[in-house]
Amino acid sequence: MRWALVKVCLAVTTMVVVAFAVPLGLVVKEMARDRAFSNAEREAAAVAPALSITTDRDKLERVVAAAGADSGMAVHLPAGGGRPALDLGRQRAAGDDIEAVRKLGRASTTSVAGGSTLLQPVALGTGAIAVVEVYVPESEVTNGVGTAWAVLAGVGLALVVGSVAVADRLGVRMVRPAQRLVEGAHELGEGRLGARVPEEGPNELRLAAVAFNSMADQVVQLLANERELAADLSHRLRTPLTVLRLNAASLGAGPAAEQTRSAVAQLENEVDTIIRTAREAKPQTAAAGPGAGCDAAEVVRERMEFWSALAEDEGRKWRVAGVERPVRTPVARADLAAALDALLGNVFRHTAEGTAFAVDVHNGEDAVIVLVSDAGPGIPDPEAAMARGRGSGNTGSTGLGLDIVRRLAESTGGDVRIGSSVLGGTEVRIWFQLDGRKAAGRGHRGTTRRRRTGKLVSTFNRPRSLP
Repeated sequence: MRWALVKVCLAVTTMVVVAFAVPLGLVVKEMARDRAFSNAEREAAAVAPALSITTDRDKLERVVAAAGADSGMAVHLPAGGGRPALDLGRQRAAGDDIEAVRKLGRASTTSVAGGSTLLQPVALGTGAIAVVEVYVPESEVTNGVGTAWAVLAGVGLALVVGSVAVADRLGVRMVRPAQRLVEGAHELGEGRLGARVPEEGPNELRLAAVAFNSMADQVVQLLANERELAADLSHRLRTPLTVLRLNAASLGAGPAAEQTRSAVAQLENEVDTIIRTAREAKPQTAAAGPGAGCDAAEVVRERMEFWSALAEDEGRKWRVAGVERPVRTPVARADLAAALDALLGNVFRHTAEGTAFAVDVHNGEDAVIVLVSDAGPGIPDPEAAMARGRGSGNTGSTGLGLDIVRRLAESTGGDVRIGSSVLGGTEVRIWFQLDGRKAAGRGHRGTTRRRRTGKLVSTFNRPRSLP
């Protein structure tokens, strides 16, 4: 591309130089010729007054000598008045040419050896016509033409060289960004996802670089989201695995029971391995659009019906509140169910059998709050537990469950906070913003933090009781 641009520029500039330099050179040559013959006409005109006065040879010789023509001028007088024809100076033109000018009475030029002559007719006092011959050597006709042509050739060559240099620089300015774009595309195609190209060069290539970098960022994000989805889907498998583990624990003794428990444990380890090896990313969980969403009360009732059977098997006391009336929440039903399963699964997985838990739903004017609390040992470091991939520090904890819940809440403009429950354990509060705006002034305030929205008051230390 670079050399193609240079060749095009060279061809165009050469044509322009030829188109202007050749006619200009011819004009210079013609101007030099006109200048030489104009000087010859002035010399001839200097002799004309004397010819109109006298035809005396001596006087005419002095006039010719005074004109400074040296041996380049000749005067041809016709015979008349008893006087023979008189020729002064060296004659170079043919006699026929001289006679033709005398008869026509009009100046003309003719070629002679070494140059040209100007034949100028002049009227004598007797009415006869004399002819003044002025010799113009070829060197005078071409005087300065060679120099002018050399200057024109130098200027033309300079223009060609300059245009080639400029074209080469422009080609480099265009080719280098294009080459970087090609190299970046090859690197990205080979799997080097960090490949980016500088956003420089002409406007079109700069826009192409911006588009390429944006595309590369989207590719990285899409791949990260795919890995994230694999981790999240794998994490959802932990809920039915928890049920299998609890059911396997009640099988009693025996080879079959031991094999079942061993298989469930191995399956849990495999799921944990999948979750931990999935690369980290931050995909955005899309909230339901206007008019969409689900009934949080119905979803809580449904999931509690499932978990209550397991709670009875383990002797856990449980309570659910705030689900008597519909509570519209701007999230998809499946996402809310997955978030509740993640939190309740954590209760069953990380607290001892017989530990009580509760689920409360609060419906405010601009938010819906879901509280999941337990009477377990609590989480010693809530900040670390909210960090994706770190978990609570217990065996089998990946930290993805709380992250799933957090992303679901943040997709509505809400958030998730961990505090201490009056049951003595952990309370996880999920805040779903109904209008999609993030409330200002949120922060971690442990068990003393209080939020108000309309008529709704939610605190971590609000008294509650279990049946």
